[in-house]
Amino acid sequence: MADAVCAGYGSAIRLHARARPPHSWVDAQRAWDHGRLGHWAAAKHNHALGYYRRADIPFQYALADAFTICDAYHAAIQTGTNSNRVFLWTGGNDPQARAGGPVIGNSHDNFAELGGFAEPYHWGTYVQALQHAGVSWQIYQDMADNFTDNPLAGFAAFRQAYSAAPGHDPQLRARGVSTRGLALLREDVLGGRLPAVSYIIADAAGSEHPDPSSPAQGAAYTARVLDALTADPAVWSRTALLVMFDENDGFFDHMPPPAPPSPDARATGGFAGASTVATDDDYHRHPAPGEQKVDLPELRGRPYGLGPRVPMYVVSPWSRGGWVDSQVYDHTSVLRLLERRFGVPAPEITPWRRAVCGDLTNAFDFRQTDARPFAAALPDVGATAARAAALREHALPPLPATLQPPEQPFGVRRSRGLPYRPSVELTYLPERGEVNLRMANAGAAAVLHVYDRFDLAAIPRRYTVGNDATVDGTWTTYDGRYDLWLLGPNGFHRHYRGDVGAPLLVAEIARDPNDCTCMLLSLRHGGSTAVQLELQPGAYAAAQPRERLRLAPGITEQRRWKAAATGGWYDLWVHHDGAAQRLAGRIETGADSVSDPAMGGPARLQQELPILIGALD
Repeated sequence: MADAVCAGYGSAIRLHARARPPHSWVDAQRAWDHGRLGHWAAAKHNHALGYYRRADIPFQYALADAFTICDAYHAAIQTGTNSNRVFLWTGGNDPQARAGGPVIGNSHDNFAELGGFAEPYHWGTYVQALQHAGVSWQIYQDMADNFTDNPLAGFAAFRQAYSAAPGHDPQLRARGVSTRGLALLREDVLGGRLPAVSYIIADAAGSEHPDPSSPAQGAAYTARVLDALTADPAVWSRTALLVMFDENDGFFDHMPPPAPPSPDARATGGFAGASTVATDDDYHRHPAPGEQKVDLPELRGRPYGLGPRVPMYVVSPWSRGGWVDSQVYDHTSVLRLLERRFGVPAPEITPWRRAVCGDLTNAFDFRQTDARPFAAALPDVGATAARAAALREHALPPLPATLQPPEQPFGVRRSRGLPYRPSVELTYLPERGEVNLRMANAGAAAVLHVYDRFDLAAIPRRYTVGNDATVDGTWTTYDGRYDLWLLGPNGFHRHYRGDVGAPLLVAEIARDPNDCTCMLLSLRHGGSTAVQLELQPGAYAAAQPRERLRLAPGITEQRRWKAAATGGWYDLWVHHDGAAQRLAGRIETGADSVSDPAMGGPARLQQELPILIGALD
């Protein structure tokens, strides 16, 4: 594994000041809305639905094309800058209010004498744990211009070090709250002094913040970091650079982030969903010191996170080749990687986050090393950055006269194999007017989101299903009808709709236990008479053709397809007697594959209506 790990931490993804959506605890919670995501523009504003294309940010696209991007990397908490950085630097936010927390805002983003909240945080940071274990570390920053993005300024030990108070630790002062810029980073690389772990905090101009910065200026700053780290090829051959964003800056993401179940007075047990993993430390239940303006009583009891997705680039000799890693991560995953590398525990990370979020090792292939020079092949953004820096006025981008759906670029990337193996089975409880979903998991812990499409005003349920665990959820039907829409990691999707008066069909797709190169569809029903089915392909009609068949009671029919034809991806409707089930996702075999080959083009709104099948020949 890498001898040195550097965490490059650009500020939030921002367009410019008047277009910037708000992104505090209050508006983030209202936009997320327990996973409904339906009031995003109202909680933020219309420009929150904007996004960048390749032509807008060529350097960032080129970096992703050359190395590995993690497309399921999340902010740690549904709020703004400092709270997320506290998770990155410590692993948690003191949810039980034992040491000056919890953290939900920016009240502690500076020293007390410079405007930070007077009472500091008192729990230990991860860099202190590294130091105690004898692992070298350093923060590279300009203390006169770090955009108040060093969260250590809120912690007692670092406040004492900054003011050189009697008894302070001089190493904390020198390594954590002193100026050491990119020029000295380069000198440390060339002099063989690069620490084992480094954090890099951009100045205002390199932060991508809308007023002093821009994406071009942020790209130019990243280019300077890469220039420093690759100045000595021998050092670069042992180094990994992680480039991530603290939060999403309020911009919309259509993917509901994993989270523990939301509190719900309507639900049995008081929560919408369940978890087989402990969640006691993942809810906001105590007042947040210094955050009276945003710590609204009606938001107490909500889960902290995960927050929305944010980009994560893994730049190293072991992550080249334009890969995508779709394992679920958040900022605590960086500390998990450091735990694996250096053996230094991060005790603030909660059991739920440890179960749901990976440790980033999946983004690397340590069997393959490619330390060849690459920086010169990245787009030169110097002139664009200079033009952006010279601008004195910032115009608000006009809304287009004709609104168009967002468009996903076409293309397939090599994709890392993932540890997920969820499965779902529908059963009827007709005597109670209910249906049941039994959610099982033979792989890494996964959060499954379930939406009742007959009651979209209801809080969506979330089920955290740990490894080798099973959890059940029941739903009341509407005159016998049901319509349940389920989402899981990496495109795992199940949709069940129908009537409990119809024969119950059990359909599932999994890896063929006798041939790992195949996916296996199993169909059975528990009725007393034969049923007629139609298998209707979705996105992969060429590989998973339409078929009509008659299924006798008590008999299991199976269909096999070669996984390689679609990279393991599947999308299939099973229709019978007015009922329908949709099965979609990717079969995991333990091997690397490709990203979804059907992804691309403009977003489509689909009205999914049952297909009624009469007598079949």
